[in-house]
Amino acid sequence: MLKFILFGIGFVFLFEGLILLFFSNKIKKILEIISSFNTDKIKSFSTLLILLGIGLIYFTFRYYEFK
Repeated sequence: MLKFILFGIGFVFLFEGLILLFFSNKIKKILEIISSFNTDKIKSFSTLLILLGIGLIYFTFRYYEFK
């Protein structure tokens, strides 16, 4: 179980690192746009992403057998 968690965390770090490497100029512009958003909209979107992530993890462990 721990190896899957570490693999998942490593994959997220790899993916985020690649995004930062290839889109560093665009990220600055995106952060400027996000800073103009209402805080409540950001929190609502974050809550939605958290629930989707929890659902994905739940259904992955429920329907797939890890050995």
